[in-house]
Parts: sequence; structure tokens; C-alpha cells
Amino acid sequence: MSQDKKINKVVLAYSGGLDTSVIIRWLIENYQCEVIAFAADLGQGEELDPVEEKALKTGASKVYIEDLKEEFVRDFVFPMLRGQAVYEGVYLLGTSIARPLIAKKQIEIAQQEGADAVCHGATGKGNDQVRFELTYYALQPNIHVIAPWRDWEFASRSDLIDFAKKHHIPVPVTLEKPYSCDRNLLHLSFEGGVLEDPWAEPPEDMYLLTKSPEQAPDRATYLEIDYQEGDPIAINGQKRSPVQLLTELNHIAGENGIGRVDLVENRFVGMKSRGVYETPGGTILYIAHRAIESLTLDREVLKMRDSLIPTYAAQIYNGFWYAPERIELQKWMDNIQKPVTGTVRLKLYKGNVTVVGRKSPNSLFREDLATFEKDSVYHQKDAEGFIKLQALRLKARI
Repeated sequence: MSQDKKINKVVLAYSGGLDTSVIIRWLIENYQCEVIAFAADLGQGEELDPVEEKALKTGASKVYIEDLKEEFVRDFVFPMLRGQAVYEGVYLLGTSIARPLIAKKQIEIAQQEGADAVCHGATGKGNDQVRFELTYYALQPNIHVIAPWRDWEFASRSDLIDFAKKHHIPVPVTLEKPYSCDRNLLHLSFEGGVLEDPWAEPPEDMYLLTKSPEQAPDRATYLEIDYQEGDPIAINGQKRSPVQLLTELNHIAGENGIGRVDLVENRFVGMKSRGVYETPGGTILYIAHRAIESLTLDREVLKMRDSLIPTYAAQIYNGFWYAPERIELQKWMDNIQKPVTGTVRLKLYKGNVTVVGRKSPNSLFREDLATFEKDSVYHQKDAEGFIKLQALRLKARI
């Protein structure tokens, strides 16, 4: 391992999991430096309870635990949902959207503490290393980055477990359940272990946020979500803050078995990987948002937006949240959301979300045009000329 400069102080993105627990000790041994642990509270709940004590016992000189939940949902999750982002048709980007916020706060702490470097626990095979580091460099171009998985002697998580045992570092991962998990208010992800076989069905006891559809209630749950300019603001007429709204929807959806995704995805670094995701509340919001858009957005605007979804989702997935192209595209996505106001009624039943009603003061739906009953505003004979004009290029090929 080469060191091109003396590192005196490092800010580590710390979760308390296997990798970052080992990293604290490894940084101290290899850099003889001070390590400041930073944990972002994005809604992990009780997972954060032992973080401070554990980090200090492992060797950290100081621990920051920053409550970023409101900022996460308001400034990252909701803008992403306004753009209807979904990666490869399935993944609602729960891990991807958290990384730019974590890295942003990490840089702020590094500047505040006068740190020489920042460090993360992402592997050299994954997407997170790209997401973290692109954010670091976008916000502080000259920052020194330490990525242990690309430097150290350990070749597997089994090696890390052995190292942790040797140094009496408690870790939540075992050889029996070696899942790599990431949790925040939007989702919970699982990778590794038996999931590395794409033919193997995920064990039921792995899931934490959602009931299985078989165990969900036998009676449907109905709810209404109010939208204002593309953002959800209320459930069943009761206004909620962004965090309150997503938390409540997570509970309702989880009870109804909604939000599980089993996906083989294409990582930015070039390989395929299998991940299992639980995104209960986010699934409801994704479906509800499209429903209110169907009523309020012009056909060609919606078509244009939908054509940009793969690009927009890839920008987030690949770590370009702070890139100029994502920022400019976001402005356009947000601008077209101005008329997206109204209410969506949903039926939740055993893993399914069905839209059963939508209304808006900005509705473009006109009953007098769409009706099958007699009307005086649409002349059906006009369709004949329309069809013949559309057929000109088809006739020309014969």
C-alpha cells in the first residue's frame, strides 16, 4: 500500500457494520492517524443505538451521528420521485439516492474538523465507491480519498470476520447470515450469502420491513394520497411532513406485503449482481405519482419525460447526483410538476397496489370528450381524415 502523503486525520463514513468496524482499526494500524466516525441517521432506527459506543471502543477519537432524515426525504427522495426514477424498470434506487447525502455531510465534517482525508467502506466491485467518490470530488476536488477494499490484504468478508474476532470487534454479520444490508427510510437492501445464486429463493426470515403476501391481511386496505406540485403532502386528508408521510406509508405497505423486489441488475462497474430490496412506502408513492400525472400532464410532455427516465435513473444509480447534467434535468423534471396536484385513491391487497381513483383541480380529462354517450364537441367523422393522413407513409411502402 502506497501513501503519497501523511494522513493525520480521517473522517470515515461509519455504519457499525462489519466492513466499517474493521476499517477503523485498519486505518489506525496502517496510517497511524486519528479516525473520526460519521454515521448518517437516514431512518435506520435502533441500528444506530450502539454506533457511538462501538466506534469509540474500536478506536475512533470522535463520533458524529447526524439526523439527516428530513433532508433525505425532502431534498433527495422526493425530487427523485418527482422524476419517476426507476432503474432497469424495477429498482427504486433506495441505496443510490442516499449516498450523495451521506458523502455531502461527510465532506462538511471533514472541512469542519480539518481532516486530511475521507474514507468509505464500499468494495472495489460495487457502485457505492463511485457514488461516494464522485460526490467527494464534486464538492471538494482536492480531497484525499481512502478506499480500503481497494488496498488492504483482505479478500473476502470471511477474512473480515476473522480479523474482527481477533481484535474483539463485535459485528452483526455471521458466516451463517453474511448479508450485506443497507437501510434507510426509503428501503432495505440485501446482497451476498445465498443471494449470490440468482436461482435461490430468498429465505422468508430475511425480510424485515414487509410481510409476505401470504401473511398479509385478507381484507383490502384503501387509502388516499394528496399531491401538491408533484410531492405527496397528506394521507387520507391528514397532512404529514415528508418523514412522517414516508414512515406511515412504510408501515401500511409493509403490513400489506408491498414493496419486495428481487433483481439481477447491471452495476456501473460492469458486472451483474443480484439484490433483494424492500421499498414499501416508496412503491406506493411511485404508483400513486404516475396516477396523478396521468390526469394532469400533457401527453407529449409525459412522453418526453418518460423517455428521459432511463437517463435520469442512471445518473442517480451511477453517482452523478451533483453532476451538471442531473441538476439541469432535475430543473426540467420539477418544472413540469407544477400542475401535478390532486388526490389518488389506492387499494392495497396482498402485495398489490391498485389505483382505483384520481382527481385534480388541474385535470386534463374531459368527460364530454371521452364519453361514449352522445356529445356535441367531438365530431367522429373527423377521425377519417386523421387516419388517412397517418396512413400515407404506410401506403407509400407498398
